[in-house]
Amino acid sequence: MPFHSDRPTQRRAPALAGWLVVLLLLAASTSVQATAAFARQTGSACADCHAAAYGPALTPYGMRFKINGFTETDGEGTKLPLAGQLIAQYSDPKRGDSSTNLTEADLYLAGRLTEHVGGFVKIEADHKGDGGYATRLSNVDLRYVAHDLELDGRDLVVGVSVNNNPGFDDPVGALPAPAYLGPPGVTGTLLNPSSPGSLAHRVIGGGIYGFYDAQWYAEIGSYRSLAVSQQDDLGYSRSGDPGRLSGTGYFRLAWMKDLKRQFFSAGVVALTTQRRLPRSASADDITDLGYDLTWQYLGNREHIVQLNYANIMERRRYGSTLAVPGLAAPTHATVHDQVVTATYTFRQSYGISATHLMSTGSRDPVRYGPPGDPATTSNLFSLYWTPWGKEDAWTTAANLKLAVSWFRFTRFNGRRSNIFGAPPGVPGTDASDLDAFFVSASVMF
Repeated sequence: MPFHSDRPTQRRAPALAGWLVVLLLLAASTSVQATAAFARQTGSACADCHAAAYGPALTPYGMRFKINGFTETDGEGTKLPLAGQLIAQYSDPKRGDSSTNLTEADLYLAGRLTEHVGGFVKIEADHKGDGGYATRLSNVDLRYVAHDLELDGRDLVVGVSVNNNPGFDDPVGALPAPAYLGPPGVTGTLLNPSSPGSLAHRVIGGGIYGFYDAQWYAEIGSYRSLAVSQQDDLGYSRSGDPGRLSGTGYFRLAWMKDLKRQFFSAGVVALTTQRRLPRSASADDITDLGYDLTWQYLGNREHIVQLNYANIMERRRYGSTLAVPGLAAPTHATVHDQVVTATYTFRQSYGISATHLMSTGSRDPVRYGPPGDPATTSNLFSLYWTPWGKEDAWTTAANLKLAVSWFRFTRFNGRRSNIFGAPPGVPGTDASDLDAFFVSASVMF
């Protein structure tokens, strides 16, 4: 049977290192959904919706704004649903040259169109490394929402989301998609946007959701992958095609409890599909099952503490049998992604966060190359300062974020040293050689 050419092996070590650098740049930007357009529309400060006045972590108020389809307004006329963001970054990888660049320029179309229709669209231009920029369509979340409903005497919101990233539309923000931060590695779950062959931005779909009694959130939907030519038109390389999806189902259920000074959430998520990768291959049966926990201590907003944990397991039944001389690949496999994040914010201005990312999976020397262990462990540590976007700040509707971040790896390909299996006499690469240090400045207006 043909070898699945899109699946990574150790023979692709240089390319793998390349996308790891891209991942690090994305993770360090932490720019998701922090749009000045929402602040102007609602008349609220950025800090009312975001725990650290810049995102991505949402307060309970920000979660409700998202559930209500981004349609809430201060009632003082029509506001232009546009915002922009610039990100400059100094990068110092342990191996390779350091650099300073304007790494990203973003345009947001975000806000209310009517009482029941709102949306979020991000178009970003990313520095390509040769002085040029590549433009692509990033996250999209368009919504229709019915407000002010009641069921058995309790409040009910019903909405429809059309989006291009499973989990991105989730209000809690504990899943990997909203923060765009999942374990990197040679494999990963479909719900992890850092996985090779990720679904993020290369699919279209969504679902219908409901929010009952201000504490129960449920969603059910489906997705299909875009044609390879459409992915190319939207700015994405053909080599990252996630394959053809069929029979895809997405389910999300979360319990959310807002106690004003504290917030709790516990949820489950599932995604199942048949994937053909490459598109002419036999279909693989893939099912993701996960759960997540969130706790926020909000107090009087002087000190904010947030803990998130997400645990996603993926079961695979391969539709074809791969083989290389002397080896046969397994027909079944599991992959396991875990992310835990702890964040402390002082006066919604000064923050420190630590994230532990771990991915493990079944041994498979055919698909991953020797030693066949896809396990990866990494950490992201960040210090940041957000001086604006608060009631007592120079401006409440624009923002600035200065951040220092360190991304470190302790294990890759199941190893701490010689992670790409260099032969005797050839210098090897250690997991720590993938470490990188960043200083970034982001401005939102």
